[in-house]
Amino acid sequence: MKAMVYRGPYKVRVEDKDVPRIEHPRDAVVRVTRAAICGSDLHLYHGMMPDTRIGHTFGHEFVGVVHEVGPAVEHLQVGDRVMVPFNVFCGSCFFCARGLYSNCHNVNPNATAVGGIYGYSHTTGGYDGGQAEFVRVPFADVGPSLIPEWLSEDDATLMTDALATGYFGAAIGDIVEGDVVVVLGAGAVGLFAAKSAWLMGAGRVIVVDHLDERLEKARTFAHAETVNFAEHKDVVVLMKRMTDHLGADVVIDAVGAEADGNLLQHVTSAKLKLQGGSPVALNWAIDGVRKGGTVSVVGAYGPIFSQVKFGDALNKGLTLNMNQTPVKKMWPRLFEHVRNGHLVPSDLVTHRIPLEHIAEAYHLMSAKLDGCIKPLITTDASQGA
Repeated sequence: MKAMVYRGPYKVRVEDKDVPRIEHPRDAVVRVTRAAICGSDLHLYHGMMPDTRIGHTFGHEFVGVVHEVGPAVEHLQVGDRVMVPFNVFCGSCFFCARGLYSNCHNVNPNATAVGGIYGYSHTTGGYDGGQAEFVRVPFADVGPSLIPEWLSEDDATLMTDALATGYFGAAIGDIVEGDVVVVLGAGAVGLFAAKSAWLMGAGRVIVVDHLDERLEKARTFAHAETVNFAEHKDVVVLMKRMTDHLGADVVIDAVGAEADGNLLQHVTSAKLKLQGGSPVALNWAIDGVRKGGTVSVVGAYGPIFSQVKFGDALNKGLTLNMNQTPVKKMWPRLFEHVRNGHLVPSDLVTHRIPLEHIAEAYHLMSAKLDGCIKPLITTDASQGA
């Protein structure tokens, strides 16, 4: 099969790999029809994530058709159209029983730090991802869901991470009716978080970024006020001025490990790898939220030290909510919103790129060229899907 393969920082290409096989009776093999590149894939692409090994296939957002099932799989059949959450989870451990699917204890040797994620390095279990023609799906009766007849594959693909994570970011912000919500980052997750904040009762939504085309999308797609931080000396002071000098009620960090805005922090994290990620956005969130407010973190950070202003968070009495999204837990409500037209995930798709050109797709996404926000990756199996 054809698959995207990592060959070192900023180096990916398409190679032939063996079609994955059933390794456990509860496995399935899925023929991929759509995949996507996520902003967090760029952390791998840039060499930010520990234990990203040569030969690894990325991709945690994908849908497809069941190609083969293990003998213990009861709820899927060959030919079923399925959407697969980015979490690999068992469904029965202490954490899964509490709906914490992203914290499953049975799918990753590093489970004390992080659960299992498709295509996201051996730090998260070493599972090959969906930027390929086929992918092995463990615990196939637990993770995947059948794609409803009314749901397009484009929309389903974005629900496997980007939409679910944006919605989760708004949900764990504990938004109260009338709240002022600031979203840091106008990538796909940030834009979905901003739009989701309205559904949860926000009175104002403000999106902060430095790319004009993304801020325009925040205005037209998420109906938010926007701030270009590159045009202001101190974005935190501006956030205070915009909120009666109190700060926002809720700030959502949808940027994560490679935030711009502070040269020293960016160099020590993204370039020198001395931190688990640039803490710029998270520190803006801590400084820009009001006392007693809530900071929601869904931007991806590495598992090592970062220079976060924890003392300021303590002294302001902040609530910090964060996790990798338990995607399947989000789906019942998201199905309602999408079916009713409140959310149209595919509105954020900016590019459709064949798998064989995935190196160009990563360059496009990394350099933020051609207004790229969310590229979909298509395979030969996508024809007619």
